[in-house]
Amino acid sequence: MITKDTIGLIAGGGQFPLLVAKGAAAQGNRVVAVFFRGHSNFEVDEHVDESVELKLGQLNKLISFFKKNGVNKVVMAGTINKPKALDLRPDFRAAKLLFKLATKGDDVILRTIANEFESEGMQVVGPHEYAPELITPSGFLTKRKPNEVERSDLTFGWNIARELGRMDIGQCVVVREGIVAAVEAIEGTDAAIKRGCELGGKGCCIVKVFKPGQEKRVDMPSIGLKTVQGMKDLGATCLGVEAGKSLFFDLDESIQFAEKHGITIVGLTQELIDDNF
Repeated sequence: MITKDTIGLIAGGGQFPLLVAKGAAAQGNRVVAVFFRGHSNFEVDEHVDESVELKLGQLNKLISFFKKNGVNKVVMAGTINKPKALDLRPDFRAAKLLFKLATKGDDVILRTIANEFESEGMQVVGPHEYAPELITPSGFLTKRKPNEVERSDLTFGWNIARELGRMDIGQCVVVREGIVAAVEAIEGTDAAIKRGCELGGKGCCIVKVFKPGQEKRVDMPSIGLKTVQGMKDLGATCLGVEAGKSLFFDLDESIQFAEKHGITIVGLTQELIDDNF
């Protein structure tokens, strides 16, 4: 097998970096990984050629490790605990980058870091290139279609979430009968859903979208079975996720679970919204 590229994987938590590592290796690439204690899924280490553990914020050491290993493509995959990330101690290189930023939203920071890798001759690519099966399909993914109230809430939530995304706040909103119960901020999607459903009561609708202008290579929205299971426990009945621009983990299992518990899942597009489903 001819090695295509040397992939530098920045591994966060969850199953995503593991799927990316396996997918990249299966395509004939050499994979080296960087881990952060308290954030990363260390199972990935069994599926890569070289690895190192760093503290969050050690950008110079990270770039040096990649250059030493001949990395020509960089992939970021997996979750970073945002509240913990507030305690990061950036090295001089990272601090210089952060100092120049007018805002510290996710997309701005990730785009800046991506540009720094590319300035060193390393192309930043989307992790979905090595796990394309995770891309959310469009249309009604469950047999149960949204009822009239849910269709209205999906449309309302879509428009609200996209406006929030333009301000780089979050990707997810919880709505019920045209009222916003919660918006995602630093706590993450599942925590926002829990808070919103507890405030809004049974029958809430969850909408998660790709932020307009978002850096697709490094920060695609994601959802999975855990979220759908949480919806059932909280009494939420409808989930809309932007199709083609988001990741859906364990999709088949999620659909089966949703079907069993009367939850609707829709892969949202602007066309679907405009056509009123």
